[in-house]
Amino acid sequence: MKAKAARLHAAHDIRIDEFELPPIKDDEMLVKVVTDSICMSTYKMAILGPEHKRVHADVAEHPAITGHEFAGDIVEVGAKYADTYKPGQKFTIQPALNYKGSMDSPGYSYEFCGGDTTYCILPQEVFATGCFLVYEGEAYYQASLAEPMSCSIGAFHAAYHTRMGVYTHDMGIREGGKLCINAGAGPMGLGALTYALHCDRRPGLVVVADINQERLDRAERLFPPEEVLRDEGIELHFVNTGVVDDPVATLREITGGEGYDDVLCYAPVAAVVTQSSLILGRDGCLNFFAGPTDKNFQAPINFYEVHYGSQHVMGTTGGNTADEIESLELTAAGRIDPAVMVTHVGGLDAAPETTLNLPKIPGGKKLIYTHIEMPLIALDDLRSKAGEDARYGELADIVDAHKGLWSPKAERYLLDNWVQK
Repeated sequence: MKAKAARLHAAHDIRIDEFELPPIKDDEMLVKVVTDSICMSTYKMAILGPEHKRVHADVAEHPAITGHEFAGDIVEVGAKYADTYKPGQKFTIQPALNYKGSMDSPGYSYEFCGGDTTYCILPQEVFATGCFLVYEGEAYYQASLAEPMSCSIGAFHAAYHTRMGVYTHDMGIREGGKLCINAGAGPMGLGALTYALHCDRRPGLVVVADINQERLDRAERLFPPEEVLRDEGIELHFVNTGVVDDPVATLREITGGEGYDDVLCYAPVAAVVTQSSLILGRDGCLNFFAGPTDKNFQAPINFYEVHYGSQHVMGTTGGNTADEIESLELTAAGRIDPAVMVTHVGGLDAAPETTLNLPKIPGGKKLIYTHIEMPLIALDDLRSKAGEDARYGELADIVDAHKGLWSPKAERYLLDNWVQK
């Protein structure tokens, strides 16, 4: 079968290629990809090329399909799984396979498996590790976003707290405690916020800190603090730490001076890491979530409080399959809405440029629909295109009716009205 995909050939070199997929083996599966949401990790892969831990040295000879946050339909099932899965079923995957200790992952390491493509082959490792997930929801984008949501969910589960004299870790954020999502008004921070407000182990106070007022304003429109307090019983604050004289004092003041039980740091910036350390309270847990590209990245933290205040620092790089299943279940139940992460949509033709320029494109997640041709466009800009193409106006009406968010109805309209490739 012919496929069309965005593939990495070298550092800073992503191309749209058309190629023939080989016949599947008995333990493989041919799938149609419908959506892929572009991750900052893919940008890091794109600029590093074979220097990236997950990219093979021979990527020039065997280009890797980019994208790992994808969902679609089963087309053909290998004989080994023919009694378990059927063509036509929707699917998504957990790309962190960790197969036999290998770093190989769809979207980084495979010539015929990734998200920025029309069709791909899922290798046997996906099934051997239990990372293939049947999806029974309505919208494909929700399944794509289950992977980035699972990363934030994993960070919440990996947090831990201690009790003096007891050498046992209590896992998870502190229930009813104080949580700060630092540099948290971006897509992953908003994913963490929607989870914090609606999961089973919730904080009593949440502060989202950032230096981008536009992002903070959007976050506050999506999560009005008065509504959150009324409906969820959680006190919510949005703070621009770039406009206050003493960000640490400002953030600590919100806690009554006690500091935070849990801090999620979403920027690989030394000053933000230090700030995150200084706002911790006793037994506070700092999760350094944002992955740096600099292998020697370092930042000062307060080791006096690590010793005397039982503060601890950890990091997570993704979620696991259970985290992704939790994301899918919470989304299906209407408890979380991963659409808060999405600010742009586009077709497969937009994937290479979008990936290579990701840090320069404002907003949140960029959602790629792989079977259409469409330039990347911000949801806020859809209306401005209506004069040259009425379809954009119709799409803008749907988005506006959903608080400016992408939705299953918007996806259906896009798939029904844009040319399928």
